[in-house]
Amino acid sequence: MTPGAFGAFSPHAPNIVLPLRFVVTGLLALFSGVIWLIVRPDILATYHYNQYVIAVTHLFVLGWISTIVMGAMYQLVPVALETKLYSERLARWQFIFHLIGFVGMVWMFWTWNLKQVGHFGSVLTVGVALFVYNIIRTLLRVPRWNFVATGVASALSWLSLAVLAGLAIAAGKCSYDSESALLQAAPVSALVHFLKSVAGYVAHFDAISAMHAHAHLGSVGVFLMLIVGMSYKLLPMFTLSEVQNPRRARASIWLLNVGLLASFLAVLFRSPLKFISSLLIVAGLVVYGLEILAILRARKRRALDWGLRYFLTALSLLVPLSFLAVLLAWPGLPLNVFTGQLENLYGFLAFVGVVSFAIVGMLYKIIPFLVWYRSYSSKIGLAKVPSLADLYSPGLQVAGYWSWLSGLVTTSLGIILSQAMVARVGCSLFLLSLIVLAVNVAKMLSHLAKPRVEPLLQVPKRASEFQRPQPEIIPSRS
Repeated sequence: MTPGAFGAFSPHAPNIVLPLRFVVTGLLALFSGVIWLIVRPDILATYHYNQYVIAVTHLFVLGWISTIVMGAMYQLVPVALETKLYSERLARWQFIFHLIGFVGMVWMFWTWNLKQVGHFGSVLTVGVALFVYNIIRTLLRVPRWNFVATGVASALSWLSLAVLAGLAIAAGKCSYDSESALLQAAPVSALVHFLKSVAGYVAHFDAISAMHAHAHLGSVGVFLMLIVGMSYKLLPMFTLSEVQNPRRARASIWLLNVGLLASFLAVLFRSPLKFISSLLIVAGLVVYGLEILAILRARKRRALDWGLRYFLTALSLLVPLSFLAVLLAWPGLPLNVFTGQLENLYGFLAFVGVVSFAIVGMLYKIIPFLVWYRSYSSKIGLAKVPSLADLYSPGLQVAGYWSWLSGLVTTSLGIILSQAMVARVGCSLFLLSLIVLAVNVAKMLSHLAKPRVEPLLQVPKRASEFQRPQPEIIPSRS
């Protein structure tokens, strides 16, 4: 694929500094989270309802996945939907609120200061509100509404609900002195009073059920919905194919939306209908899988590069994840130590196996294009420039792929067996994969500081260096 084939070079794309800021921050959060798990592998080997698991989970979900997703959406949504981002200035402000919010929340979860979790969560909510507003205003400019836009709009709705649900759960676990300066300061006081009134209702629900419902809004409603919606645009782009059945693509998105709504309510109310709702989500994933297979069969580019292999491997992990989801939704399933570890495994496979692995695959597609455009697009026709594959090491890419999968399998065994040392070995393999990724990202970004260009032709220094035809070798007509 030529660089011009990708949307980063579309007039609709924002300045590449904007998405790269989110990408680098997300990768730093991912490194921090993996190192944290190596130091404290017992976090994975114990039941997930404790402050340390919640803190690390929010580091992965808010610091790594959400940050990367937001940066990618600023880049890809305008391109995929053929419009301009509403405001890059709002996006820069949103980054500041998001950074302060998630760092503070993770820290306060670790110390279990839920009042401060609510405060930093409010800061993060301001960032999310700016993000949602920015993308919605961008969607309103879309010339042709399609199932990709529906997927993005659905994800924004679930994101908003997930953030509000999280704030309500945090508010329900803390209390405020009526004489505090915080409650007397508007508009913060209005937000706190609102959350407290919502929390009064949330307090009627089982704490673990509320947490699981909140987690499903984020994992399925936001991240999985975005993967499904955006892959209908990106996969055909990278494989030179097209969506084969638009009705099937739309059906997959609506099945996921209906299943998620039903699942959220069933989990929250501890209803036996949770099993039926899980089947609806799985049905949406089956329809999605059929369309992805059809797109791949119709592709004109037969070879799949390693970035796409990362992404497609992540999608294939939806199969065991779906079986696990249906099993955990079974009405008669007893709650014991083993099923508790199965719930840990379910969250781990969702966030690390599917979402994170898919993101890494797309980073290997997006970052090279962004860097190439910034460093070399203006030099086309004037100098010899490197190809996209020259910006990183394919060998390291392969090593990162296998070390990630090895880490996934090993850590999963550690979770199932409740063995902290096995989980530590698995997380060490993840760290190896991340080091490989960091080296490749550094190689890509180095082209921003020092572009590698060569002259198109070697111009002779002397006129005598030109070769002229010799008369004696010109054939005679006689």
